[in-house]
Amino acid sequence: MPYGQSVPYEEQWPYVSEEPGALSTTAPQAPVPADPSPPRPSPSPAPAHDEPSADAEAASQGSPPEKPTEPAPKARAGGRDRYFDALRAVALVRVVSYHTFGWAWAGLVFPSMGVMFALAGTLMAKSLERPAFKVVRSRMRRLLPPFWFWGLFVVVAMMIHGWMPGWQIVFWIVPVGDPPGNQWGVQAWEILWYLRTYLWFVLLSPLLLKIFRKAPIPVLLLSLVPIVVFQYGWQPPYDRFGSALTDLATYLFCWLVGFAHREGVLQRLKPGAVVLASLAALAFGGWYALAHQAEFGTYDLDEIPLAQTFWSAGFVTLLMYFKAYYDVDFAWLARFERLDRIVTIFNGRAVTIYLWHEIALILAVPLIDRFWNVPAFEKWLPLESQWFMFGIGWVLIWIAIPLFGWVEDVAARRKPRLLP
Repeated sequence: MPYGQSVPYEEQWPYVSEEPGALSTTAPQAPVPADPSPPRPSPSPAPAHDEPSADAEAASQGSPPEKPTEPAPKARAGGRDRYFDALRAVALVRVVSYHTFGWAWAGLVFPSMGVMFALAGTLMAKSLERPAFKVVRSRMRRLLPPFWFWGLFVVVAMMIHGWMPGWQIVFWIVPVGDPPGNQWGVQAWEILWYLRTYLWFVLLSPLLLKIFRKAPIPVLLLSLVPIVVFQYGWQPPYDRFGSALTDLATYLFCWLVGFAHREGVLQRLKPGAVVLASLAALAFGGWYALAHQAEFGTYDLDEIPLAQTFWSAGFVTLLMYFKAYYDVDFAWLARFERLDRIVTIFNGRAVTIYLWHEIALILAVPLIDRFWNVPAFEKWLPLESQWFMFGIGWVLIWIAIPLFGWVEDVAARRKPRLLP
Protein backbone atom coordinates (compact mmCIF):
# COMPACT_ATOMS: atom_id res chain seq x y z
CA MET A 1 0.00 0.00 0.00
CA PRO A 2 1.80 3.15 -1.11
CA TYR A 3 2.07 5.71 1.64
CA GLY A 4 3.82 9.00 1.71
CA GLN A 5 2.57 12.51 1.56
CA SER A 6 -0.29 13.81 3.62
CA VAL A 7 -3.61 14.31 1.91
CA PRO A 8 -6.68 16.33 2.87
CA TYR A 9 -9.16 15.11 5.44
CA GLU A 10 -11.70 14.40 2.72
CA GLU A 11 -9.57 11.52 1.40
CA GLN A 12 -10.34 9.21 4.27
CA TRP A 13 -12.20 6.23 2.86
CA PRO A 14 -14.02 4.94 -0.20
CA TYR A 15 -16.93 7.30 0.28
CA VAL A 16 -14.88 10.45 0.50
CA SER A 17 -14.09 12.74 -2.37
CA GLU A 18 -10.67 12.14 -3.86
CA GLU A 19 -10.06 15.68 -5.02
CA PRO A 20 -8.53 17.88 -2.32
CA GLY A 21 -9.76 21.03 -3.94
CA ALA A 22 -13.16 19.76 -4.89
CA LEU A 23 -15.73 21.40 -2.67
CA SER A 24 -18.90 20.99 -4.70
CA THR A 25 -20.68 17.71 -5.23
CA THR A 26 -23.57 18.72 -7.40
CA ALA A 27 -23.22 19.83 -10.98
CA PRO A 28 -23.67 23.59 -11.26
CA GLN A 29 -26.77 25.00 -12.85
CA ALA A 30 -26.72 28.59 -13.90
CA PRO A 31 -27.51 30.85 -12.25
CA VAL A 32 -27.89 28.81 -9.05
CA PRO A 33 -24.74 27.61 -7.27
CA ALA A 34 -24.18 23.87 -7.23
CA ASP A 35 -25.48 21.81 -4.31
CA PRO A 36 -22.93 20.41 -1.93
CA SER A 37 -22.12 16.77 -2.13
CA PRO A 38 -21.75 14.01 0.38
CA PRO A 39 -18.44 13.41 1.88
CA ARG A 40 -17.74 9.11 2.19
CA PRO A 41 -18.09 6.20 5.10
CA SER A 42 -16.07 4.32 3.45
CA PRO A 43 -18.99 1.72 5.98
CA SER A 44 -20.06 7.36 4.27
CA PRO A 45 -18.18 11.59 3.63
CA ALA A 46 -17.83 14.21 0.88
CA PRO A 47 -16.85 17.80 0.67
CA ALA A 48 -19.26 20.53 -0.12
CA HIS A 49 -18.67 23.89 -1.73
CA ASP A 50 -18.29 27.00 0.35
CA GLU A 51 -21.44 29.07 0.36
CA PRO A 52 -20.97 32.70 -0.76
CA SER A 53 -20.87 35.07 2.16
CA ALA A 54 -23.49 37.75 2.73
CA ASP A 55 -20.76 40.37 2.37
CA ALA A 56 -19.71 39.06 -1.02
CA GLU A 57 -23.30 38.93 -2.23
CA ALA A 58 -23.98 42.45 -1.06
CA ALA A 59 -20.81 43.70 -2.72
CA SER A 60 -21.80 42.11 -6.00
CA GLN A 61 -25.07 44.06 -5.87
CA GLY A 62 -23.28 47.32 -5.18
CA SER A 63 -24.66 47.76 -1.66
CA PRO A 64 -22.74 47.73 1.61
CA PRO A 65 -22.80 44.48 3.51
CA GLU A 66 -25.06 44.19 6.52
CA LYS A 67 -23.35 43.74 9.83
CA PRO A 68 -24.18 40.30 11.16
CA THR A 69 -26.06 40.26 14.45
CA GLU A 70 -24.23 37.15 15.63
CA PRO A 71 -21.13 35.30 14.48
CA ALA A 72 -21.79 32.50 12.03
CA PRO A 73 -20.45 29.06 12.87
CA LYS A 74 -17.05 28.35 11.48
CA ALA A 75 -16.95 26.38 8.26
CA ARG A 76 -15.70 22.86 8.48
CA ALA A 77 -12.19 22.20 7.29
CA GLY A 78 -12.22 21.33 3.65
CA GLY A 79 -15.77 22.65 3.24
CA ARG A 80 -17.34 19.43 4.52
CA ASP A 81 -21.07 18.90 4.11
CA ARG A 82 -22.42 18.12 7.57
CA TYR A 83 -25.81 17.00 6.29
CA PHE A 84 -24.26 14.02 4.56
CA ASP A 85 -21.80 13.49 7.42
CA ALA A 86 -24.73 13.34 9.85
CA LEU A 87 -26.64 10.88 7.66
CA ARG A 88 -23.65 8.58 7.52
CA ALA A 89 -23.16 8.72 11.29
CA VAL A 90 -26.84 7.91 11.88
CA ALA A 91 -26.59 5.04 9.39
CA LEU A 92 -23.66 3.51 11.27
CA VAL A 93 -25.44 3.81 14.62
CA ARG A 94 -28.49 2.13 13.10
CA VAL A 95 -26.34 -0.72 11.74
CA VAL A 96 -24.81 -1.41 15.16
CA SER A 97 -28.24 -1.17 16.80
CA TYR A 98 -29.75 -3.64 14.35
CA HIS A 99 -26.96 -6.15 14.86
CA THR A 100 -27.40 -5.85 18.63
CA PHE A 101 -31.17 -5.99 18.99
CA GLY A 102 -32.27 -7.52 15.68
CA TRP A 103 -35.19 -5.11 15.39
CA ALA A 104 -37.18 -6.02 12.27
CA TRP A 105 -38.58 -2.49 12.12
CA ALA A 106 -35.16 -0.79 12.11
CA GLY A 107 -34.91 -0.78 8.32
CA LEU A 108 -38.32 0.87 8.04
CA VAL A 109 -37.29 3.68 10.37
CA PHE A 110 -33.96 4.31 8.63
CA PRO A 111 -32.73 2.16 5.70
CA SER A 112 -29.04 2.60 6.46
CA MET A 113 -27.57 0.68 3.57
CA GLY A 114 -29.67 2.45 0.97
CA VAL A 115 -28.62 5.79 2.44
CA MET A 116 -24.92 4.90 2.37
CA PHE A 117 -25.10 3.64 -1.21
CA ALA A 118 -26.77 6.91 -2.26
CA LEU A 119 -24.06 8.97 -0.57
CA ALA A 120 -21.38 6.85 -2.21
CA GLY A 121 -23.05 7.23 -5.60
CA THR A 122 -22.97 11.01 -5.31
CA LEU A 123 -19.27 10.97 -4.51
CA MET A 124 -18.51 8.54 -7.30
CA ALA A 125 -20.22 10.77 -9.85
CA LYS A 126 -18.15 13.70 -8.61
CA SER A 127 -14.92 11.71 -8.75
CA LEU A 128 -15.58 10.53 -12.30
CA GLU A 129 -14.94 14.04 -13.55
CA ARG A 130 -11.39 12.67 -13.56
CA PRO A 131 -10.11 9.67 -15.57
CA ALA A 132 -12.18 6.61 -14.69
CA PHE A 133 -9.24 4.23 -14.27
CA LYS A 134 -7.54 6.48 -11.74
CA VAL A 135 -10.78 6.93 -9.81
CA VAL A 136 -11.50 3.20 -9.60
CA ARG A 137 -7.91 2.44 -8.63
CA SER A 138 -8.00 5.10 -5.92
CA ARG A 139 -11.27 3.80 -4.48
CA MET A 140 -9.94 0.26 -4.33
CA ARG A 141 -6.68 1.49 -2.81
CA ARG A 142 -8.55 3.09 0.07
CA LEU A 143 -11.06 0.28 0.60
CA LEU A 144 -8.93 -2.86 0.42
CA PRO A 145 -6.10 -2.27 2.97
CA PRO A 146 -8.51 -1.80 5.93
CA PHE A 147 -10.37 -4.88 4.71
CA TRP A 148 -7.14 -6.91 4.43
CA PHE A 149 -6.01 -5.82 7.89
CA TRP A 150 -9.35 -6.79 9.44
CA GLY A 151 -9.51 -9.98 7.39
CA LEU A 152 -6.12 -11.15 8.64
CA PHE A 153 -7.50 -11.40 12.18
CA VAL A 154 -10.73 -13.08 11.07
CA VAL A 155 -9.10 -15.61 8.72
CA VAL A 156 -6.45 -16.63 11.25
CA ALA A 157 -9.09 -16.98 13.99
CA MET A 158 -11.25 -19.18 11.75
CA MET A 159 -8.30 -21.39 10.84
CA ILE A 160 -7.47 -21.81 14.52
CA HIS A 161 -11.06 -22.99 14.94
CA GLY A 162 -10.77 -25.63 12.24
CA TRP A 163 -11.48 -23.80 8.99
CA MET A 164 -9.61 -25.15 5.96
CA PRO A 165 -9.65 -22.56 3.13
CA GLY A 166 -9.67 -23.57 -0.54
CA TRP A 167 -9.05 -21.54 -3.68
CA GLN A 168 -12.03 -19.35 -2.71
CA ILE A 169 -9.72 -17.59 -0.27
CA VAL A 170 -8.93 -15.26 -3.20
CA PHE A 171 -12.18 -13.49 -2.31
CA TRP A 172 -10.46 -12.37 0.87
CA ILE A 173 -8.05 -10.48 -1.39
CA VAL A 174 -10.52 -8.91 -3.82
CA PRO A 175 -14.08 -9.42 -2.53
CA VAL A 176 -15.95 -9.46 -5.84
CA GLY A 177 -17.76 -12.46 -4.36
CA ASP A 178 -18.62 -13.29 -0.76
CA PRO A 179 -15.42 -14.32 1.06
CA PRO A 180 -15.70 -17.86 2.44
CA GLY A 181 -15.59 -18.81 6.09
CA ASN A 182 -16.81 -21.28 8.68
CA GLN A 183 -19.83 -21.20 10.94
CA TRP A 184 -17.72 -20.16 13.91
CA GLY A 185 -16.88 -16.83 12.28
CA VAL A 186 -20.12 -16.18 10.42
CA GLN A 187 -21.18 -13.26 12.62
CA ALA A 188 -17.95 -11.47 11.75
CA TRP A 189 -17.81 -12.06 7.98
CA GLU A 190 -21.51 -11.96 7.09
CA ILE A 191 -21.36 -8.15 6.93
CA LEU A 192 -18.96 -8.26 3.97
CA TRP A 193 -21.80 -8.30 1.45
CA TYR A 194 -21.82 -4.51 1.74
CA LEU A 195 -18.15 -4.10 0.80
CA ARG A 196 -18.61 -6.58 -2.05
CA THR A 197 -21.61 -4.66 -3.39
CA TYR A 198 -19.83 -1.33 -3.02
CA LEU A 199 -16.81 -2.67 -4.90
CA TRP A 200 -18.99 -3.82 -7.80
CA PHE A 201 -20.71 -0.44 -7.98
CA VAL A 202 -17.30 1.25 -8.10
CA LEU A 203 -16.19 -1.01 -10.96
CA LEU A 204 -19.43 -0.46 -12.89
CA SER A 205 -19.79 3.27 -12.24
CA PRO A 206 -17.93 4.59 -15.31
CA LEU A 207 -20.38 2.70 -17.54
CA LEU A 208 -23.40 3.40 -15.32
CA LEU A 209 -22.73 7.13 -15.32
CA LYS A 210 -22.47 7.25 -19.12
CA ILE A 211 -25.79 5.44 -19.45
CA PHE A 212 -27.40 7.62 -16.78
CA ARG A 213 -26.38 10.85 -18.51
CA LYS A 214 -28.10 9.81 -21.74
CA ALA A 215 -31.57 9.70 -20.12
CA PRO A 216 -31.42 10.36 -16.36
CA ILE A 217 -35.06 9.95 -15.33
CA PRO A 218 -35.85 6.90 -17.52
CA VAL A 219 -32.63 5.19 -16.41
CA LEU A 220 -33.43 5.96 -12.78
CA LEU A 221 -36.89 4.44 -13.08
CA LEU A 222 -35.66 1.45 -15.09
CA SER A 223 -33.16 0.67 -12.33
CA LEU A 224 -36.10 -0.75 -10.36
CA VAL A 225 -36.80 -3.35 -13.04
CA PRO A 226 -34.00 -5.88 -12.30
CA ILE A 227 -35.21 -6.65 -8.77
CA VAL A 228 -38.77 -7.10 -10.05
CA VAL A 229 -37.48 -9.54 -12.67
CA PHE A 230 -35.51 -11.42 -10.01
CA GLN A 231 -38.63 -11.68 -7.86
CA TYR A 232 -41.19 -12.69 -10.48
CA GLY A 233 -39.11 -14.00 -13.38
CA TRP A 234 -35.59 -15.35 -13.51
CA GLN A 235 -33.99 -15.93 -10.12
CA PRO A 236 -30.19 -15.65 -9.74
CA PRO A 237 -28.39 -18.83 -8.63
CA TYR A 238 -28.07 -19.36 -4.92
CA ASP A 239 -24.33 -18.82 -4.72
CA ARG A 240 -21.89 -15.97 -4.07
CA PHE A 241 -22.36 -14.44 -7.52
CA GLY A 242 -26.13 -14.81 -7.37
CA SER A 243 -26.08 -12.98 -4.06
CA ALA A 244 -23.96 -10.25 -5.64
CA LEU A 245 -26.48 -9.82 -8.47
CA THR A 246 -29.38 -9.60 -6.03
CA ASP A 247 -27.67 -6.99 -3.87
CA LEU A 248 -26.68 -4.93 -6.92
CA ALA A 249 -30.27 -4.97 -8.13
CA THR A 250 -31.56 -4.11 -4.65
CA TYR A 251 -29.47 -0.96 -4.27
CA LEU A 252 -28.98 0.12 -7.90
CA PHE A 253 -31.63 2.84 -7.61
CA CYS A 254 -29.99 4.26 -4.48
CA TRP A 255 -26.61 4.44 -6.21
CA LEU A 256 -28.13 6.15 -9.24
CA VAL A 257 -30.12 8.64 -7.18
CA GLY A 258 -26.71 9.68 -5.86
CA PHE A 259 -25.76 10.32 -9.49
CA ALA A 260 -28.97 12.32 -9.88
CA HIS A 261 -28.04 14.54 -6.97
CA ARG A 262 -24.55 15.19 -8.25
CA GLU A 263 -25.69 15.81 -11.83
CA GLY A 264 -28.30 18.36 -10.76
CA VAL A 265 -31.21 16.21 -11.94
CA LEU A 266 -33.09 16.36 -8.64
CA GLN A 267 -33.15 20.16 -8.53
CA ARG A 268 -35.01 20.25 -11.83
CA LEU A 269 -37.86 18.08 -10.59
CA LYS A 270 -41.07 19.49 -9.14
CA PRO A 271 -41.54 18.87 -5.41
CA GLY A 272 -45.03 17.46 -5.83
CA ALA A 273 -43.95 14.84 -8.34
CA VAL A 274 -40.96 13.77 -6.25
CA VAL A 275 -42.96 13.49 -3.04
CA LEU A 276 -45.79 11.54 -4.67
CA ALA A 277 -43.42 9.12 -6.41
CA SER A 278 -41.42 8.62 -3.21
CA LEU A 279 -44.52 7.99 -1.13
CA ALA A 280 -45.76 5.51 -3.73
CA ALA A 281 -42.46 3.61 -3.54
CA LEU A 282 -42.60 3.65 0.26
CA ALA A 283 -46.19 2.45 0.23
CA PHE A 284 -45.44 -0.43 -2.11
CA GLY A 285 -42.29 -1.47 -0.26
CA GLY A 286 -44.00 -1.34 3.12
CA TRP A 287 -47.08 -3.16 1.87
CA TYR A 288 -45.03 -5.90 0.24
CA ALA A 289 -43.01 -6.50 3.40
CA LEU A 290 -46.08 -6.68 5.63
CA ALA A 291 -48.18 -8.69 3.18
CA HIS A 292 -45.52 -11.36 2.68
CA GLN A 293 -44.55 -12.03 6.29
CA ALA A 294 -45.80 -15.60 6.03
CA GLU A 295 -43.59 -16.23 3.00
CA PHE A 296 -40.41 -14.73 4.45
CA GLY A 297 -41.10 -15.32 8.14
CA THR A 298 -40.63 -11.63 8.94
CA TYR A 299 -41.23 -8.12 7.65
CA ASP A 300 -37.53 -7.29 8.06
CA LEU A 301 -36.49 -5.52 4.85
CA ASP A 302 -33.08 -7.19 4.94
CA GLU A 303 -34.82 -10.50 4.22
CA ILE A 304 -37.10 -9.17 1.46
CA PRO A 305 -35.09 -7.66 -1.44
CA LEU A 306 -38.09 -6.33 -3.39
CA ALA A 307 -39.48 -4.51 -0.36
CA GLN A 308 -36.00 -3.25 0.53
CA THR A 309 -35.54 -1.84 -2.96
CA PHE A 310 -38.75 0.18 -3.06
CA TRP A 311 -38.67 1.31 0.56
CA SER A 312 -35.04 2.44 0.27
CA ALA A 313 -35.76 4.12 -3.08
CA GLY A 314 -38.59 6.20 -1.64
CA PHE A 315 -36.77 7.04 1.58
CA VAL A 316 -33.46 7.96 -0.03
CA THR A 317 -35.09 10.02 -2.78
CA LEU A 318 -36.78 12.20 -0.15
CA LEU A 319 -33.51 12.66 1.75
CA MET A 320 -31.53 13.57 -1.36
CA TYR A 321 -34.25 15.81 -2.77
CA PHE A 322 -34.54 17.61 0.56
CA LYS A 323 -30.84 18.31 0.31
CA ALA A 324 -30.99 19.43 -3.31
CA TYR A 325 -34.14 21.54 -3.08
CA TYR A 326 -33.54 23.30 0.24
CA ASP A 327 -29.73 23.31 0.12
CA VAL A 328 -29.49 22.15 3.74
CA ASP A 329 -26.00 21.76 5.16
CA PHE A 330 -26.42 21.16 8.92
CA ALA A 331 -23.88 23.90 9.61
CA TRP A 332 -25.55 24.27 13.03
CA LEU A 333 -23.64 21.16 14.15
CA ALA A 334 -20.61 23.39 14.65
CA ARG A 335 -22.39 24.99 17.62
CA PHE A 336 -22.43 21.65 19.44
CA GLU A 337 -18.75 20.89 19.73
CA ARG A 338 -18.99 17.38 21.18
CA LEU A 339 -21.68 16.21 18.78
CA ASP A 340 -19.79 17.75 15.88
CA ARG A 341 -16.64 15.95 16.99
CA ILE A 342 -18.46 12.60 17.19
CA VAL A 343 -19.82 13.06 13.67
CA THR A 344 -16.29 13.82 12.46
CA ILE A 345 -14.89 10.66 14.05
CA PHE A 346 -17.70 8.54 12.63
CA ASN A 347 -16.98 9.79 9.14
CA GLY A 348 -13.21 9.63 9.47
CA ARG A 349 -13.35 6.04 10.74
CA ALA A 350 -16.46 4.72 9.00
CA VAL A 351 -14.77 1.64 7.50
CA THR A 352 -13.20 0.79 10.85
CA ILE A 353 -16.52 1.10 12.67
CA TYR A 354 -18.35 -0.98 10.09
CA LEU A 355 -15.77 -3.77 9.95
CA TRP A 356 -15.05 -4.05 13.66
CA HIS A 357 -18.49 -3.48 15.16
CA GLU A 358 -19.57 -7.12 14.88
CA ILE A 359 -16.36 -8.33 16.50
CA ALA A 360 -16.96 -5.80 19.28
CA LEU A 361 -20.44 -7.22 19.85
CA ILE A 362 -19.07 -10.77 19.81
CA LEU A 363 -16.42 -9.91 22.41
CA ALA A 364 -18.98 -8.11 24.56
CA VAL A 365 -20.67 -11.43 25.39
CA PRO A 366 -17.74 -13.23 27.13
CA LEU A 367 -16.72 -9.93 28.73
CA ILE A 368 -20.16 -9.55 30.32
CA ASP A 369 -20.01 -13.20 31.39
CA ARG A 370 -16.92 -12.31 33.43
CA PHE A 371 -18.87 -9.55 35.16
CA TRP A 372 -21.13 -12.17 36.72
CA ASN A 373 -18.14 -13.33 38.79
CA VAL A 374 -17.96 -9.94 40.51
CA PRO A 375 -20.70 -9.73 43.20
CA ALA A 376 -20.98 -5.95 42.99
CA PHE A 377 -21.38 -6.07 39.20
CA GLU A 378 -23.91 -8.87 39.48
CA LYS A 379 -25.98 -6.85 41.94
CA TRP A 380 -25.79 -3.37 40.47
CA LEU A 381 -25.27 -3.78 36.73
CA PRO A 382 -28.03 -4.84 34.28
CA LEU A 383 -25.96 -7.73 32.97
CA GLU A 384 -28.94 -9.46 31.35
CA SER A 385 -29.99 -6.38 29.38
CA GLN A 386 -29.27 -6.12 25.67
CA TRP A 387 -28.90 -2.40 26.21
CA PHE A 388 -25.97 -3.13 28.51
CA MET A 389 -24.40 -5.27 25.80
CA PHE A 390 -25.06 -2.43 23.34
CA GLY A 391 -23.16 -0.06 25.62
CA ILE A 392 -20.25 -2.47 26.11
CA GLY A 393 -20.16 -3.00 22.35
CA TRP A 394 -19.76 0.72 21.77
CA VAL A 395 -16.99 0.90 24.38
CA LEU A 396 -15.12 -1.79 22.46
CA ILE A 397 -15.79 -0.01 19.15
CA TRP A 398 -14.30 3.18 20.57
CA ILE A 399 -11.25 1.18 21.63
CA ALA A 400 -10.96 -0.30 18.13
CA ILE A 401 -11.05 3.14 16.49
CA PRO A 402 -7.60 4.31 17.74
CA LEU A 403 -6.19 0.77 17.66
CA PHE A 404 -7.07 -0.02 14.05
CA GLY A 405 -8.38 3.16 12.44
CA TRP A 406 -4.92 4.35 11.45
CA VAL A 407 -5.02 1.79 8.61
CA GLU A 408 -7.54 4.06 6.89
CA ASP A 409 -5.01 6.88 7.09
CA VAL A 410 -2.29 4.71 5.57
CA ALA A 411 -4.66 3.62 2.79
CA ALA A 412 -5.42 7.27 2.08
CA ARG A 413 -1.70 8.16 1.99
CA ARG A 414 -2.12 10.28 5.07
CA LYS A 415 -0.05 10.43 8.24
CA PRO A 416 -1.54 7.88 10.67
CA ARG A 417 -3.50 9.37 13.57
CA LEU A 418 -5.26 7.87 16.57
CA LEU A 419 -8.37 9.93 15.82
CA PRO A 420 -9.38 11.90 12.70
